[in-house]
Amino acid sequence: MKKYRFTLAGLLLFFTLCQVQAQKSKNGWVDLFNGKDLTGWKQLNGQAKYEVKDGAIVGTSVMGTPNSFLTTEKDYGDFILELEVKVDNKLNSGIQIRSLSKPDYQDGRVHGYQVEIDPSDRAYSAGLYDEARRGWLYPLDLNPEAKKAFKKEAWNKYRIEAIGTTIRTFLNGVPVAHLVDDMTASGFICLQVHSIGSKDLEGTQVSWKNVRIQTTNLKPSPAANIRIVNLIPNKLDAAEKAQGWSLLYDGKTADQWRSYGGTDFPSKRWAHNDGTITISKSDGSETGNDIVTKKLYGPAFEFEFDFKLTEGANSGVKYFVDQKFNSKGKSGIGCEYQVLDDEKHPDAKLGKNGNRTIASFYDVIPAERPRNSMKKIGEWNQGRIVVQKDGTVQHFLNGYKVVEYVRGSPQFKEFVMSSKFKDFEGFGMSTQGNLLLQDHGDNVSFRSLKVREL
Repeated sequence: MKKYRFTLAGLLLFFTLCQVQAQKSKNGWVDLFNGKDLTGWKQLNGQAKYEVKDGAIVGTSVMGTPNSFLTTEKDYGDFILELEVKVDNKLNSGIQIRSLSKPDYQDGRVHGYQVEIDPSDRAYSAGLYDEARRGWLYPLDLNPEAKKAFKKEAWNKYRIEAIGTTIRTFLNGVPVAHLVDDMTASGFICLQVHSIGSKDLEGTQVSWKNVRIQTTNLKPSPAANIRIVNLIPNKLDAAEKAQGWSLLYDGKTADQWRSYGGTDFPSKRWAHNDGTITISKSDGSETGNDIVTKKLYGPAFEFEFDFKLTEGANSGVKYFVDQKFNSKGKSGIGCEYQVLDDEKHPDAKLGKNGNRTIASFYDVIPAERPRNSMKKIGEWNQGRIVVQKDGTVQHFLNGYKVVEYVRGSPQFKEFVMSSKFKDFEGFGMSTQGNLLLQDHGDNVSFRSLKVREL
């Protein structure tokens, strides 16, 4: 029989290792990167260079190759992921979660949720993007204070909580994004090196270290008072309710709406079924067949809505609708968030400086929209109107802020006097008013109508 000798130092080392392992097990953290090599990872799509240097995974950009992804060999559903990131100021990158690569989807292109790494002046770091699928889900126009969290030329700590249908992100301890979505419940995690379009960017790098994950006994961070984006139609989750949101349409009944000038929901042309409130097409004119909320809202509130256009369609979402104004049998008078097919409807080319295009303050202030901020005709767009206590009003389209003005300001009055509403004394200045969905004679659908008073 072989005899074993144990020194005191050896025993102490053994017990220390046992304690470390027990502590790791107790906390539930598992390292996804061993600090030495890329065991447990594989590369997909592009040919950027991944290597291990000084205990970090380093990705180096390469000219002439698409986005590259270093992916985990395992899939993950619910988890809390923490890691540190450092990136060249010229390079965009990201952290993919619940992501997929399938032969029948764009020849295996990686797609799914991406947590942004953005050192540019845009400062969208830790915002949520849907890679190769839906685009931006949570741009930081929704949480501008969080743009300050990223530190250039330094290590940044990311925390990502994906639990059920909720995805939350944190950057250096700052809450950044809060998404509710049910499109993908599980998938791999990967580290992206973005493609580059110019030779002078070749060799720029992004690094990751201290990559660890929890998958059991998950305890989400305390609630944060930031904007929640909920992409599940006609639903409010507990966090939204806690912030004071309520539904104006639950996908079934429309009892919070009535016809403009009437007491009941219209019996003709408007329908509320299959999870939508829809106006059918007629002759394309303003018919005065709008619907309005039974309740008045103001002076401060947020109104969120999804809308879907058919080709060439025109409609609108109005707020501070005041029935003291004589609409002469047409649409109710109020501030309007324009809903329009800019490409096919002639109204987009009327007015001044594009102030009749989609998401504009109709005929008053044009929307300043980033490229690709509008979804294709037949797809759902998310609109949002914010009216703050100081009179500031903002229009958002798919998460991007596109209009901002102050009610009653000299600039506001100047714009109104140059519009079709110049003869309506006190236009846009009511303390309260109805919310309105416009019948402009075209087929348009609405859903996920929700409001909160501020």
